[in-house]
Amino acid sequence: MQYKSFGKTGLQVSTLCLGTWGIGGAGWDYNTDETKLDAIKAAKENGINIFDTAPAYNGGAAELLLGDALECMHCRKDVIISTKCGNEFIDGQYVQSGKREKILAECDESLKNLRTDYIDLYILHWPQKDASPEETLSAMMELKKAGKVRFLGLSNHSIAQIEEAEKYADIDFIQVQYSMLIREHEEEMKFAKAHGMGVMGYGILGGGMLSGRYRTLKTYETMDNRNRFYKFFHEPGWSKAQALLAVLDRVAAERNVPVSEVAVNWTIQKPFVSTALFGTQHRERVIENVNALDWALTDADIQKIDAAINEIFEN
Repeated sequence: MQYKSFGKTGLQVSTLCLGTWGIGGAGWDYNTDETKLDAIKAAKENGINIFDTAPAYNGGAAELLLGDALECMHCRKDVIISTKCGNEFIDGQYVQSGKREKILAECDESLKNLRTDYIDLYILHWPQKDASPEETLSAMMELKKAGKVRFLGLSNHSIAQIEEAEKYADIDFIQVQYSMLIREHEEEMKFAKAHGMGVMGYGILGGGMLSGRYRTLKTYETMDNRNRFYKFFHEPGWSKAQALLAVLDRVAAERNVPVSEVAVNWTIQKPFVSTALFGTQHRERVIENVNALDWALTDADIQKIDAAINEIFEN
């Protein structure tokens, strides 16, 4: 495993972070809790020291499973826990609120779920509509001053929103979607890096599309995240993603590695990425993604891939 400095926090984070949206269960394929817990264990065994979760991942189910796993491994002090606020999953729907009392209550619930007395990285999940940035961010600062959270971050925020948030809170890092398929947030990532913030890129495999396991177009249920959130599991994104996979197939064949390793390797080489989030519910896929750190794409490889990305998505 490789490690990087996480902005100015003083933390050293593994270049790969296990995301637990899928482990929460809602909107993804079903797997047993034993399988999910084993995936978390595999991540820790292979040097991953940062785990990302959220109350919105199936009503706290992901937090509870992560808390169980870390408690069983007796490794709380050895890992970095990242969770979020401002977004919940209630009766099958995502419900947002940035009200002060809601933020404070969510933190206490997350601490309980995770079986810990502090959260390393606390993130505002989305920009809020029912509360001002001052109210929401000031509440998060209360939590930091109380010692319940160590560092504060923003997910899915623009540069203007980051700058506004800095008026009311210490913003130590950001988290945005980033992969070969989604590059629209590179400016926010570069901005954060230049301002001494840590940068978390999530969805580096595009909801699984860049694993190469999806080659046949199918229809998913309304609340399945491959239908609702990731736009490359239906047209017109599907055909573009398949065109990119054809390029990645050739690179992977030359390296004798799975396509997923090419996607992971490409992401972690970006200088503005502190840690790259991938989600899985399976031990073997954790190991597959970690194996991507055993080799490196050449500059020529990256230029070839970037040229294909630009041609496919700009046209």
